[in-house]
Amino acid sequence: MSRPQFRGPREIDDFAGIEFGVGLQGDRDISEYAALGRLAEELGFDVVTAFGDAGYLPPLAVLMHVAAATSQVRVGPSCLNPYTTHPVEIASQMAALDAVSKGRSYLGLARGAWLDRLGVAQPRPLRALREAAVVVDKLLSGDDGGYSGEMFSLEPGFRLRHSRPKRKLPLLIGAWGPRTVALAGEIADELKVGGSANPDLVPVIRERLGKGSATRIVMGAVTVVDDDGRAAREKARAAVAMYYEVVGKLDPTLDVQPSGVPLSDELLDRFAFAGTPKSVARRVRELFDAGASRIEFGAPFGLDAAEGLKRLGREVLPEFR
Repeated sequence: MSRPQFRGPREIDDFAGIEFGVGLQGDRDISEYAALGRLAEELGFDVVTAFGDAGYLPPLAVLMHVAAATSQVRVGPSCLNPYTTHPVEIASQMAALDAVSKGRSYLGLARGAWLDRLGVAQPRPLRALREAAVVVDKLLSGDDGGYSGEMFSLEPGFRLRHSRPKRKLPLLIGAWGPRTVALAGEIADELKVGGSANPDLVPVIRERLGKGSATRIVMGAVTVVDDDGRAAREKARAAVAMYYEVVGKLDPTLDVQPSGVPLSDELLDRFAFAGTPKSVARRVRELFDAGASRIEFGAPFGLDAAEGLKRLGREVLPEFR
């Protein structure tokens, strides 16, 4: 069911059912993630995810540490892709994460970005994502009847040789484009728009999901929050640069800025949560009012990661709870 549209500021009760997540980048020492995940849980976040960007620590490595150090937050990658990780391997990895998290995992799939730089072809992404979801679901459910797809297949009798989740894992698809978003509206529990903090984009995404779709919208972006709002914004501007070249041209509500030009303040606010806690809370409220169901604050969080998380948990989240 789509979320209602609100004409004015919401009261606190209007935010029932909304969620907050933390997005970890795999650029830290692996030993640091348990503490960050535990801190996120203690601060009241609902979800901890890890990004699947090429060249960084793989998300499942990060999330295993988070899962072992926590007991309540949901954990899942955002996202795995079927071009660098075969769906059979995705299924096994997700079974392991669900076991370590004791049933708190979800699966995130996307076509992947920057793979052309690695010489990895991405043919027929809609078909690849659809079939990957089917293969993973069959393997995790114990269905060994086989599957004959156009991109991926399973021989009858093939099954996982280890323990499996006792439930169907929720599916999140990461996407911006109309066709992939429509696929998410058909088969996914959640659609994540990664790299955007733009409230004007939410109604566009809701329309692309399709009439009557119950898929929830997750908006996630680089986050830098600090009492020194100017310093926070400058750090965010640098962090957004690697994502803007991919997602900037995908937002139909904005005029794309030429490559290599520093982001204007207006555009920065559309692609990052950056500034003081109060300014970040204002943008979050606009996104929820537009119809988002979850906001994910992406690394680096602050001038210092732990301090940034604390400000988000203690000064932003309470505005909505």
